[in-house]
Order: sequence, then C-alpha cells, then structure tokens
Amino acid sequence: MRRPRRSLATTAPLSAATALTLAAATITALGGAAPAAAAGPDARQATYAAAAQTWGVPQSVLLGVSYLESRWDTNGGAPSTGAGYGPMHLTDAATLAAAAAGRHDEAGSGTGGDARGDDARAPRTVRPATSVPAGPALQTLQRAAELTGTGADTLRTDPAANIHGGAALLAAYQRDAGGPSGAGSDPAAWYGAVARYSGAGTTGAAAAFADEVYATLRDGAARTTDDGHPLTLPAQPRLQPVTSWLDRLGLRRTPPRPDGLECPADVSCEWVPAPYEQTGPGAGDYGNHDLSERPQRQRIEYIVIHDTEASYDTTLDLVRDPTYVSWHYTLRSADGHVAQHVRTKDVAWHAGNWYVNAKSVGLEHEGYAAQQGAWYTEAMYRASAKLVRYLAVRLAIPLDRQHIIGHDNVPGTVPSTVRGMHWDPGPYWDWSHYFDLLHAPFVTLGTSRTGLVTIDPGYDGNRLPFTGCTGTPDTPCPPHGASTVLLRTAPSADAPLLTDPGLHPGGEPATMQIADHGARAAAGQTYAVAGRQGDWTAVWYLGQRGWFHNPPAHPAAKWSTGLVVTPKPGRTSIPVYGRAYPEAAAYPAGVPVQAVTPLQYTFAAGQRYTLGGIVPGEYYRATTFAGTGPGDWTVIRGQTRYAQVQFGHRVMFVNLDDVQILPSFLPAPPEGS
Repeated sequence: MRRPRRSLATTAPLSAATALTLAAATITALGGAAPAAAAGPDARQATYAAAAQTWGVPQSVLLGVSYLESRWDTNGGAPSTGAGYGPMHLTDAATLAAAAAGRHDEAGSGTGGDARGDDARAPRTVRPATSVPAGPALQTLQRAAELTGTGADTLRTDPAANIHGGAALLAAYQRDAGGPSGAGSDPAAWYGAVARYSGAGTTGAAAAFADEVYATLRDGAARTTDDGHPLTLPAQPRLQPVTSWLDRLGLRRTPPRPDGLECPADVSCEWVPAPYEQTGPGAGDYGNHDLSERPQRQRIEYIVIHDTEASYDTTLDLVRDPTYVSWHYTLRSADGHVAQHVRTKDVAWHAGNWYVNAKSVGLEHEGYAAQQGAWYTEAMYRASAKLVRYLAVRLAIPLDRQHIIGHDNVPGTVPSTVRGMHWDPGPYWDWSHYFDLLHAPFVTLGTSRTGLVTIDPGYDGNRLPFTGCTGTPDTPCPPHGASTVLLRTAPSADAPLLTDPGLHPGGEPATMQIADHGARAAAGQTYAVAGRQGDWTAVWYLGQRGWFHNPPAHPAAKWSTGLVVTPKPGRTSIPVYGRAYPEAAAYPAGVPVQAVTPLQYTFAAGQRYTLGGIVPGEYYRATTFAGTGPGDWTVIRGQTRYAQVQFGHRVMFVNLDDVQILPSFLPAPPEGS
C-alpha cells in the first residue's frame, strides 16, 4: 500500500460542517428532523471542490464518478445493495454478512415458494444463499481509510469524509496508471482511473462504467441531494476521454461477445449459461428452465424486475446449478455489468407464477430489498434501463407499469400461494427514476374528473416508517426514500391500513413491516379513483376503498385517464384470478386441465379497476426434458379472454365475459355542488 498523501485524521477536531453532518445523521437515524446546514446550500458543492483540490483530482471527474455511483446522495449512511457507503460508494463487503436479515423469502413475505409456479409438476423451491464475497473491489472503504487516515465509521457516516475518501482513491488509481495529476489536469486523461473505480475485473465492464461517467460529464447534471444540498455538474459537450489509459490497468481482456448474446452494444455483457440438463431418471427430472420459441410460439408480455438477495458471485453460482431455478439476466451493483443466462426465447423459472414465467423475461439485480435500508446504485439503474429498453423494442413490450413489473407485482396463482409470493425489489426501488432512465416518464394528461390516478409520490422526501429491515419485525428501518404510498380505511392518518386477505387471512390490517405490501400503491401504478375528501384521495384496491394523503400542494399522484373494468350490470361480484389459463375444453386429450381458481378477493358491483390490457387464455405445456411428454412444447389456447387489472399491489385477471370496459371519466357532480 502507498503511504497517505494527505490526512483527515480522526484525532483532529471536526469542522463545524462535519460535526453538523454527523449530528444530522444521528438525529435522522433516530427518526427526528435534521438541522439545517449552517454552511449554506452550497456546502456540499464546496466539499467536492475542496476534495478535488486536496487530492489532485479534476472536480468534474470526482462529481461524475460520484453521480454514477449514488447520484450524490448520502442515503443516511446506509449501505448500497453492493455494500457501498456514501456519495462515493466506498465498499465494505463485511456488511453483506447481515444480508440474511430481511430477506424477501422469509415467512410472511414469501417462504421460498415455487419459482416455476406450475401445478403440473412438483415445486422447485428457492433455497437461501448467504455467502459473503471478498476482494479489493469490495473493500475500497478500507483502502480509503489507509489513504486518508480517516476512521472507517467516519467514512461511512460523514459525507465530507466519504467524498475525500473517494477523491483519494481516484488519485491513487491515477498515480498507479502513471497519468497526469492535479485538480487542473485534463479530465479526458482520467479515463483509466475512472474505469478502475468501478471495481470491474474486465476491460469491457470497466470501460462501460467509465463511458457512462464521461457521458454524464458531457451532458452535465443538476439535482438536490437526499439531504438537501443542490449540486451542479456543468456540461462539457466536447469532452472525449483518452480511452487508451484503460490499457494500463492490467485488467482481463473481455472476450468477444458470443453469437446470440441479447444485450445492448453500450452495456457490458457476458454469457453465463444456465444449464438445461436432466438431473434424474424421470422425464420430469431436469433443470433449470424450459425451452421454447418465443415470441413466435407465445407473445412475451412482461419484464419482471427482481433483486437477488445474494451477492453477484453467489447468484451466478446458483443459476449455473441444474437443480436450482433460473432467470434471464443478472446485473451487478457496483458497475451495472450484465450476465445473460437464458435466451429470451426460452422460459426461465423466476416469478413464482407459470403463466407469468411463460410470458416474461426476468432480470435479477444484485441487492437486498430490505438490508439496513439498502439502496440501488445509479450504475445498475442505468444499465438495467438500457437493457429493458433494448428488450422492449425487440419484443414489442410497452414501457409502462402494466408490463414492466416488479416481482412484488406478480400475482399468486391460487389462494394458497398468495402469501408466499416474493416482494422484491421492494419499496426502496425508485420506479420514477427508473422510468425516467427508460425515457418513459410518468407523464399524464388527466384532471380531477378523468377518474384515474398514477402514483408518483416523489422518492427522496417520501420517508415511510417501515420496520424489520434488520431482521427484527418491530425495529424501525433507517430513514430512506420510498416509491410507495400507504392506503388507509378512511381519510385520516390515524385510520388503520387496509386489510389484504391474502396476506392477513384473519382480517388484521396491514403492518409497516417492510415485507408487508398489503396496503401500498407504488410509483407508476394507475388506479381508479373511488372518492376524494379534503387532502385525501381514495382508490379501488383489493375490493376496498383505500385512502392516501394527496394534498394539492404536494401531490402523491398525478391525475390520469384511460379505461376501467367493472362488473357487467346485474352481477353483484365477479371472480379475480392470478393467471389467465384457457377453459377446460381447450386442452387436448392426454394433457391435464389446469384449474382456473379464483383468488380470495372480491370484485363487487360498483367498483372500478384500471385496465392493463386484454390477454388470451393460454397455457404453455412444458413438463418433461426435451419435450417428450404429452402436449409438451405447445401453447394451449382457448376461447376465453381476460382483462388484466391493477387490482392491488399486484396485477390480476378477470374473465372478459364478466366485465364491461368503460372510459375512466367520473360522472359530473350535481349542480350546485
């Protein structure tokens, strides 16, 4: 290790700004309001300038790297899903040891479940994975501590110290590469140091990260951080990095992309195949996915967003196991690198609902939905958005929240599986920002009379009092932005939360436990308006009116318009389903009929739910290795059609013959009202 160039020794007195930051973090962690920054609104910008000058890094490079890691946010000192802390994402792999607490497959929030979700064969249960990775890329916080002389705890919790630590790392990487140094040096010559900061082990992954940083430098950026500091990175539209500096890092050369790899050209991708192998003597003893010919054989309707609940390396080990389950892609947190495992033409076992599996592509993102309030990196968000845009164009999938869904939006198949469905990526996934990156922002054209609302509460300031992020159900989670709103039984903050009979069959209200989404509506989801009173708006949700706080001065939703589904006249209620299977008469001889079983919810007359699309009744039959079973590798289609509806937090289906589809507009109010 090199000796430190500068020291921010922890034995030295803290500056007033640093002391205030530490005090604010402490108060915020206890659930209170942080004091206003005494140094003024530009204190954080000045910190970046000072760190750049102290360690000899161009300020624009320091800001650009920090933006791609964290969007300049502090996240209250909580680690990212890749074990990174603070605005500079200084990593500490030891924090991953706590990942098992708050896993999304714990009892009450998903019990492992059957990732295939297919009644036609024995369950394939997801097992836990708890190994903790190591290596220099996951220990940069320790290296920053050595370079700066600052204690690890301070680097985690003090934004100023964290920024200095990141600047020191960048400067060390630049020295190691033999590049020019100094705050006034040419940003174009820092490409190698920026690439190394990604922690990637291959030239392709490191270059993809650096290219995204330099794209940010060219475009510029401006935003207010999660702790209230406005920051600006001026655009440098003519900046072209000297990419030859990458050659001095000594990284492994990325092999040529194999034929058939389905990935955007500007995203770092590799092929890590999931095995299609027979695992026992029986025709049904095989793993870990099914072959098909989509979309020619069956249209792909959905892209499902997951998180891994394990490290990237562990996740890759699991998907290579033929006795395990599968998904199409895994994305790495630190740099957004992508591994593809299953061709999109084939069916992976990932969503816990066979109907959805047969019609979807699954993306696993390295991370933990609840670990200590963990957050997802900007590098991973951007790579994921590029991949989803690419897939959506190739497969003709609409970029909306009816088709780009979380695992937590996938319905249970039958009443007994509802409670065991997973809830990742959870309320800490920033759907609004993600759809901005998809170039499909939540822009609506509605008014208060058009009858629909699209949830969009704002992320950073929407800090809900969740519990259970560290494994103990009633322990408060660290303060954290969230993408959901809470739904109550009446227009009052004191009213109980709604009851989800699938999650709480005894009729108890939903709780604030992080895994309990029984009374939550997420950003981008669109619901039918069921009433308004003062600053409160009600929507139809799981057969009930759910009220959320929606003041005009700080709205949590946008007025929207579209089509709604309601029971046909004369019907008091209609069934709701978790899968859109064909009627019994559609099945050929020798193929067991798959039951279309109503879920435990009530869709009563007078209620309205947003239409997400009309889909045919389909069942993809695939139960044996090599498709040797009766009817295997065929799509069974019937005459029944279904309407997909936003029925609760999860999408569900109703028989098209049971409903009428209407414009969402509300009736005009009585004269004089």
